[in-house]
Parts: sequence; structure tokens; C-alpha cells
Amino acid sequence: MDTPAPSSAPPSPSLRWSGLTDCGRVRPNNEDAFLALSFDGHEVRYLGKTGEASLAGTDFVFAVSDGMGGAKSGEFASRIAVDRITKLLPRAFRLSAAGINSGFTEILGELFAEIHADLLQLGFSYEECAGMGATLSLGWFTPEWMYFAHLGDSRIYYLPRDGGITQVTHDHSHVGWLRRKGQLNEREARDHPRRNALNQALGAGHQFIEPHVGAIGHQPGDRFLFCSDGLIDGLWDRQLDELIRTPAPERATQNAAQRLVEVAVQNSGRDNTTAVVVEIPAP
Repeated sequence: MDTPAPSSAPPSPSLRWSGLTDCGRVRPNNEDAFLALSFDGHEVRYLGKTGEASLAGTDFVFAVSDGMGGAKSGEFASRIAVDRITKLLPRAFRLSAAGINSGFTEILGELFAEIHADLLQLGFSYEECAGMGATLSLGWFTPEWMYFAHLGDSRIYYLPRDGGITQVTHDHSHVGWLRRKGQLNEREARDHPRRNALNQALGAGHQFIEPHVGAIGHQPGDRFLFCSDGLIDGLWDRQLDELIRTPAPERATQNAAQRLVEVAVQNSGRDNTTAVVVEIPAP
């Protein structure tokens, strides 16, 4: 008689990602930046623009940042963000593995507070950095959850496996507030003369920040989009959904980020344009 095979635990989910940033057709430099990192209790590893990996024993971070206040702002902001992430998140992973849950809200709040303080200090200390700041939309993926923190008008979208697209993050602007109140539709918000006026950002002289922090449980087939406002300037939400889920045959061989950025720049290109798409592949 054959001995039954021992039951095994369900496999850990994996992630598939693609990222791309483009200067656009108007601006001479690119102040956008995106991050793709994996980390455990010991180290942080920088990921390529595309890839796929298991969530077993490793967490992942993806983020988009849009700099302001100087040609090097995006570059500075992303460097500072990476530096802070490399210090804080492995420590958080070790605490979680030891059963000490310090809470994602506190960890991400601390991360944003430290980046904010560093950008303010640079702005106060160096004349060429005066007013320097950045938006930041960050997602931290564990086997079951995507924890996020956000400030500014970059965005995170959630595309559940059963269809639809939802903007997860709040635009930190008066126009964003009007849109959430139902006083502006998508087209009116895009055409509003104050659409780019932020009331919160990292650095940029803001004394107090209140990042939007939350969590979404994910399952196979779900997708997430992290993007700068330049992408939104060239694509409506409906087009984002279509380009990610059901691209035209001539774009089917491109990765999702490439499709989004190329079409957005073709349609507008007035601003730097960045997209990172993360998918939980179905087994």
C-alpha cells in the first residue's frame, strides 16, 4: 500500500512588478523617482525595474516620489527615503518575527517623520535646497497585507482581481478634498487651476504632516499601481484599468508600467511620468 504524502502548507504568494519613469516631453530633468526593495531581518536588497519573487521570508516595498523645489529634489528625496527604509524596515521585520508587533502605523509614521525632518533640515541649511520637498506613496507588502503610507498627490490604486479600480490614497490638496466631497468630477478636478497646489508634502517648509496610512488585504489576481501625478495628467482612471488588465494587442508584449508611461506621455507629457505596477499572480 502506498503511503500518503504528507500534507504541505499552502505556498507563499509571490509578487510580479514593473516600474518605469520618463522625463516627459516638456521638462528638461526628471524629479520623479521610484523604489523597488525587498528586505528581511538582516538586509535590504535593491530590485530591478521588472521581476517576480516569493513573499516567503521576505517583505517588499514599492514607492513613487515626486520632488519639488529644485532640479535635484526628487533625487535627494529618494536617497533619503532609501536610507531611512534601510534602517527602519529590517528592524520592524525582526520585531514581527519575534512576535513583537510594534504596528505598521507607528513604523510608517516614523519613517515619514524622519524623511520630513531630513528634507526640512536640508531646506534650512542650504540656500539651493530652500523649499525642497517631495510627495511619497509607499506600499509595504507582506504575505497577506499591503500596508501603505502616503503624502502629496502621487497615488496608489487598487485593482482587485474581480474587476474595477479604486484610488486608495487621498490627494493632499484642496482639489483632492473637493473631489472626495463629491463637488468635482474627475474631469473638473484635472482642469482645476489649483490642481497642483499641495497642502501637505514632505519638507517644502511644512511644519506638520499627517500621512495617510492604511492597509489592504491582498489575494492572488489583485494588482496595485503606484504613480506620480504626471501619469494621471495623461490617463483617465478607466484607461489605467484598461492598460493594466486588457491592453491592445500591439501593447500586449510590453510590461504594465511601460504601457502606462508610454501612453500617458503620448497623451500629455507635460510633467515627469512614473508608474510602478505590482501584481499578486494567480497560482
